[in-house]
Amino acid sequence: MVEDESLDVSPRDIAILKARVDNPTLSTRELSQIVEEKYGISLSHNRINEILRMMSEQEIFREMVLPNREMFRHYLFRISFNFPDFKDNWRDGYDKLQNDPHVLMFFTADTDYQWHAIAQFRSDEYMERWVHELFESHGDLISDFHNTMLHSVHKFRTEAAVFDDILAETEEGRQYLEHED
Repeated sequence: MVEDESLDVSPRDIAILKARVDNPTLSTRELSQIVEEKYGISLSHNRINEILRMMSEQEIFREMVLPNREMFRHYLFRISFNFPDFKDNWRDGYDKLQNDPHVLMFFTADTDYQWHAIAQFRSDEYMERWVHELFESHGDLISDFHNTMLHSVHKFRTEAAVFDDILAETEEGRQYLEHED
């Protein structure tokens, strides 16, 4: 998704998405009642379903299952590059991290243009084996690797209230927020 596309989401659709995030297991029939009660948006459950499907297809949001955080140990990896070999090796390393089932989040951060990944494994032994295999297959790309175990993950979810900032940007959105109160 291109960054500017997020600006094209209507306040009504943001309110619907906010209600879905707050109530992820409700049927669209139940969700349409909540949207009407909280925001004064009167739409059929079929229309709510169409709007959610359209936003999902446009990658405005993704539905995903997040297992209980206690099932896995979480780690933060910071990867610096061997720049002379970057051009020939970056794509394979990128694809490895992008497609690896252990990688929960993969992003670029800081002024050194390091790759960062949050990964989850059942144990330290699984993580150590994974790191060893990463170096075996992509060692030419890596100049430095830092690993931090996240000992206590205290929060692992998106709150629906994060959408209030987006709703507050427009008059229509502010009306939905006022109706919610």
